[in-house]
Order: sequence, then structure tokens, then C-alpha cells
Amino acid sequence: VLMREIQAAGYTGGISQLKAFVRPFKVVRPDPVVRFETAPGLQMQADFTTIRRGRDRLLAFVATLGYSRAAFVRFTDSEQFADWRDGLVGAFEYFGGVPRQVLFDNTKTVIIKRDAYGPELHRWHAGMLELAHEYGFQLRVCKPYRARTKGKVERFNGYLKRSFLVPLNATLRAAGLKLDVQTANREVLRWLNEVANTRVHATTGVQPCVRLPEEQAQLGALPIRETQDAPAISHASVIPFESFQHPLSVYDALLGSAA
Repeated sequence: VLMREIQAAGYTGGISQLKAFVRPFKVVRPDPVVRFETAPGLQMQADFTTIRRGRDRLLAFVATLGYSRAAFVRFTDSEQFADWRDGLVGAFEYFGGVPRQVLFDNTKTVIIKRDAYGPELHRWHAGMLELAHEYGFQLRVCKPYRARTKGKVERFNGYLKRSFLVPLNATLRAAGLKLDVQTANREVLRWLNEVANTRVHATTGVQPCVRLPEEQAQLGALPIRETQDAPAISHASVIPFESFQHPLSVYDALLGSAA
């Protein structure tokens, strides 16, 4: 249409010149994001997010159940297979069961080569494959360059930093302390039980702890192990807690033993 109009006005150039001219004026529309909801017990999304870089690294393993949006966090200083294993096992024990599938990004600690043996027949990390067999879950990975597929856990990563890490870091700095793995892991369990998993979720409109029992009923049983380190979450055991985002005196009382 545009070509016809400008030719009528005296334009004598070609279509290629016209396309090159109008290209900067075209509005780029991002691909629409389709929200993907899962049935109770079907899927858990797992990810690592970087909290602090450099020699004194701090990372967080984050897992979110797809239906209830209940979350689990474990801080580490590395992202080796052992950290993935400990994070996954901790999440299963915290939630009280195993989902049918776990969705990951395309990290080498999970997947060695996509489609190695044919379409969707991937070569998995041997340790991860063994863990999946032991706990009875299916390994799933996002399509390349489609990390939004695991948007539930990605969105929680931002919430974790705003709601937990920012106020906790402020408290520690005021006391002349620096956040380390041990302190982060000690405090995050309380935050999960009393803040993150009791808030009204923006997408579902329901507290994760309210939806969790329905999801737990569909989770697979945990294999028998000698110890279980992470306390399981249940709606009955959660104590309401306003928020970590309060005056520093609240955090000073919380961390008094660390000062």
C-alpha cells in the first residue's frame, strides 16, 4: 500500500530501498507470553540465581512448585552438581514429596547435549540422571533461548532479592557484618515459612501455603534416608508474619545473636 502511494507521488526507487528506509520506524512487538499453569504435583521449576560475584561468591538455589507456587531456597558459594543435588533433595524434603517432573535451564550440570540421541533424546549429566532415578522424577529442560518457560521460578528470584536479601543485607551492614552462606540459610527458612509461602501470590490470588496441601497429596513419596535436614512446610505449622520489610530494629532483634 505504501509503495503504491509514494509511487503515485513520484517515487522511482525500488522496494528494497523503501524497506530499508521504513525499518527504523517499525514497532517491534515481543512474542506474547502465554502463562502455563500445571496440575498439582506435576512440575517443580529449579534454578540458580547469582547474589554476589567475585571471590566471595554467593548464589541461591531456588525451587518453585508449579501449582501452589510454594518455594524453597538454599544458598551456596558454587554451582557444582553437588550444589544442585543438595538443593533438589532439600526442596523435596521441604515440600514433603517429589513432583513428577523438574524443569531446568540448559546448564551443563543438568544436560550435556540436547537431542544427542534423537529429537528430545538428550544426553543428561550422569549424576542428575541417577538422582532423577533415585527420587522418581522426570528431567525436563527449557527450549534454547526460551528461559521464560520457567517463569515461575525466574519471577521468584526477583522477589527473593527484594523481600529477603535487601533488608537482611541492610541489617547486617548496620551491624558491621557481611552476609555469608550460613547466615543466609539460617534466616531464609524462617522467611520462607513466615513470609514468602504465606503471602497472597500475585498470579494465583491464593497463599502458596493454602494451595500446598492439595499439591502435596499428588507428590511422590520420598525415598527412605537416614536424615532429613530441611523442615517440611505445612499450612498448619505456618505462623503469620507481617514482612521482613520493616525498620532495622526488627532485623537487629532477629540477628542479635550474630552481632
